[in-house]
Amino acid sequence: MELAGKVAVVTGGASGIGEALVERFAAEGAKALVVVDRDEAGAQAVADRVGGAAVGLDVTDEQAVKQVVADTVAAHGALDVFVSNAGYVTEGGLEVSNEEIQRMWEVHVLSHVYAARAAVPVMVERGGGYLLNTASAAALLTQIGSLQYTVTKAAAVALGEFLSITYGDQGIVVSMLCPQAVETNILANSPDRTGDPGQERGTTGVAAADGVLQPEQLADTVIEAMAAERFLVLPHPQVQTYRERKASDIDRWLSGMRRFQSRLYAGTPATPADWLLS
Repeated sequence: MELAGKVAVVTGGASGIGEALVERFAAEGAKALVVVDRDEAGAQAVADRVGGAAVGLDVTDEQAVKQVVADTVAAHGALDVFVSNAGYVTEGGLEVSNEEIQRMWEVHVLSHVYAARAAVPVMVERGGGYLLNTASAAALLTQIGSLQYTVTKAAAVALGEFLSITYGDQGIVVSMLCPQAVETNILANSPDRTGDPGQERGTTGVAAADGVLQPEQLADTVIEAMAAERFLVLPHPQVQTYRERKASDIDRWLSGMRRFQSRLYAGTPATPADWLLS
């Protein structure tokens, strides 16, 4: 899909990946942009820069998501692209509370369900549309140190596969954005392996081992992938190699991941390529 002349809704649009996508969509000639975020003031600031509209809402509120779609169609006569992008990360294993797992499930999985429920019927009626859902490389591999992030992001990709299979012949294109580390609020505010918050994760965190991208760099990959209508959007291309190694020998993969985890927790410099491809 080309963005010129299209109407798009972007959730999590006040900062980071969402903000970069809004700005890039505008540069590509999108006709109308709706910037959605819990941070309504931040969403408004981004919308003002691109001549769009802003909406403050929680993406786990299904009725609010439905209303955004209805209002967008009423205002612009169409909805061509829905970017479901909100997300966050916390650390933990089996000790993580049910409440924390449930909240992450709502943000990382149910928000995509709500977006699709609202947008797909509108798009099908018009002959097609595009769902771009943000997941993570953790969905395809594993997020060391975060049970809840790993499980919910993997479920998000499975949902995307279902949507593509079920609605692809009705003109619905689905892409799953699966980056490793990107310089966003998620990265800056996430605890590193010692539990201390702050920028240290940018250099020592698991996801940052293959480098940290700027949101604008990620946006370049998204535009390329949308033009090709690829299902997986991989801003860190080495993730594809890791996926292939995982698929070819899962036991070897798990052993390599344990070695990688041990090196990280011991404070020994390591990259995934050192341990997962050996």
